[in-house]
Amino acid sequence: MAGRASSERDGFIARHGLWGDAQAEAASEVLRRVEVDGLRLVRLAWVDSHGAVRAKAVTLGALRKALVDGYNINVATSTLDASGGRVFASFTQGGGMGLDEMTGSPNLVLVPDPTTFRVLPWAPGVGWMLGDPYFRGGKPFPFSTRRVLETQRARLEERGWRMIVGIEVEWYLRRIEDDRLSDAEVAHQGRRGRPLPTTAIEPGFSYHSETNLDIVQPVFDALFDAFEGLGLKLRSLENEFGPGQVECTFEADDAGRAADDMALFRTATRQVCRRMGYAATFMCRPAFEGHFASGWHLHQSLADAGTGENLLVPADGNRALSPLGQSLLAGLIEHAGAASAFVTPTVNGYRRFRANSLAPDRAGWGVDQRGAMIRVIGGDGDPGTRLENRAGEPAANPYLYVASQIAAGLDGIDRGLAAPSEDHAPYDAERAMLPSDLDAALRALDGSTLFRRDFGDLFVDYFIALKRAELDRFRQYGIDRDGHREINQVTEWEQNEYFDFF
Repeated sequence: MAGRASSERDGFIARHGLWGDAQAEAASEVLRRVEVDGLRLVRLAWVDSHGAVRAKAVTLGALRKALVDGYNINVATSTLDASGGRVFASFTQGGGMGLDEMTGSPNLVLVPDPTTFRVLPWAPGVGWMLGDPYFRGGKPFPFSTRRVLETQRARLEERGWRMIVGIEVEWYLRRIEDDRLSDAEVAHQGRRGRPLPTTAIEPGFSYHSETNLDIVQPVFDALFDAFEGLGLKLRSLENEFGPGQVECTFEADDAGRAADDMALFRTATRQVCRRMGYAATFMCRPAFEGHFASGWHLHQSLADAGTGENLLVPADGNRALSPLGQSLLAGLIEHAGAASAFVTPTVNGYRRFRANSLAPDRAGWGVDQRGAMIRVIGGDGDPGTRLENRAGEPAANPYLYVASQIAAGLDGIDRGLAAPSEDHAPYDAERAMLPSDLDAALRALDGSTLFRRDFGDLFVDYFIALKRAELDRFRQYGIDRDGHREINQVTEWEQNEYFDFF
């Protein structure tokens, strides 16, 4: 035992002070759970800049060492676009990013966060744990999106506040018709193959139909068991508008936990469904007949970190929000254009911003108004008072989505911004239009003083470069068979790019 304690003190994690008391205590519990549950492997996971979960499955011996020294991972998952294409000049000095540590596509050290440990209900003998990447010298990896959120959460903590987040997200469930991969389904570096052939699981457009709900109940049963086993705070599983469109809602939680749980929820849903012969996709608007676009509505409020009091609740019965809440709302509206690159980060997501579509097309707000970008829910005396941002797409990186809301909202508070008047007809209101496509969103982000200040020039430039590579590939391949640019219809490129990646 003395030798083990000494090695822990000398390990990478201890030397650089990367764990707090909660992580250290949880690490001991992880090792106990591994023994009690008879686990054989543990997936050490991290979330890339696109919001996709990456992982390595390690043996128990490697896990024990990782809880002392971290675990080596390649930096490549942060330098490649969603198709595996190389974006940055990795084999030059600075790795094409102006950082000496990035030269040569080096290894990073993934430091597990033992407080995120789970046992995977659908994979017998397998555990799961999120981690944070560091350079080998102990310096935090600047392109970690989880760290971007932690930085913004720390700004709230300095004021004695917490952001409370509730997740309401839509996605599509389809039946896989043939799971054998042909050459057309095999990807090439820089261009993804087409998805496996699938068919609709129910006819759709019978909103909340119980008979259609029952068609998918066997899948819902398996998902419920998985979510319960993972400790995800599910509130509901619902059938939505489109054929096989599902909505999941979760209890509100601290912003950091909510973002972690969103990442786990998406990867768990895809894995459970795939094992049952179904495809789950968080692509916003799949290229199938009659498929309504999916959204991710982010419910948010500020709470006193000590008492838990909701700081958005108004004391004046004539107001929808407290003065603090009004300034928070004003910040979200003022920075909506620049935040769009984080809230709706794919080419496909912008096909959702249409008038009278239950999705916003401009930056405004309304009380219980589902056509506005921000729907204000609650009011005088209601402890559940909150803002619902309806601009998000299901494929958004949860850490960047939430972090963008904190940064924008705090700017509104710090500057004492006044919210514009309420929009009773949001699709006719004279408000700033949301970006019409990813290119416009990236240009807005590029020119944002706020996000360059709060996220840093290094991260903003990196994120823009990553997404511009995606946009360039769309411009090259997103054309119809006659060589014309497809504007109103979802392109084959989008379907290939997003359907099975998210």
